[in-house]
Amino acid sequence: MKISEMNWMQVESYLKQDDRAVVPLGSTEQHAYLSLAVDCILAERVSLDAAEPLGIPVFPPVNYGLTPYFTSYPGTISLKMDTYLSLIGDILDNLAHSGFKRILLINGHGGNSPAQALAQEWMMSHSQVCVRFHNWWAAPKTMGKVKEIDPQASHASWMENFPWTRLANIAVPDEQKPMIDLEHLRLLSPKKVRDYIGDGNFGGYYQRSDEEMLALWHVAVEETRELMETGWA
Repeated sequence: MKISEMNWMQVESYLKQDDRAVVPLGSTEQHAYLSLAVDCILAERVSLDAAEPLGIPVFPPVNYGLTPYFTSYPGTISLKMDTYLSLIGDILDNLAHSGFKRILLINGHGGNSPAQALAQEWMMSHSQVCVRFHNWWAAPKTMGKVKEIDPQASHASWMENFPWTRLANIAVPDEQKPMIDLEHLRLLSPKKVRDYIGDGNFGGYYQRSDEEMLALWHVAVEETRELMETGWA
């Protein structure tokens, strides 16, 4: 359930019988022909779909993250590292203060990985709280399904092209873009990144069938829900 559809009294009542909370982590950045908010949309949706039958509240997504390499693409917003880590730390502090003791950060953007290290450090001084960090798209079952459908997939390619991340009346190329060299990409300035990758797709087809995408989504939701239910310290 969305925390935006609850009041404080309902949260207080919930905390008397459960202590789990979900926080989606996204990013506002270029995704070629797809929405700039792909990572926010997907992190929140997989959180909500997975949490719904369990009755776990899902907080609004953190819509901005760490994406300095895409800042030459208009519309991309990248936070400074200390800003981002302070933000995540403040969110964890307040959730713990409210009484949440099992917190799942569901991440939709690879650049946000420092939040995982921050969460581990944070738990050193909050031993009563367990924080888990979940890269939903890179989890074993989900990534296995991606590779089963088409192993050539990456940022802004078909694997992020769901009905809910597409833009109306925007056509995508009907081709398989060659994969970029990620190691080379990491050496480049933002302007050179744009010069190198062009439209923003890292490689692969731009779109696959809705049937395949919905099958992938089902795996991602089930895998995320399993994490919400089991394995807590």
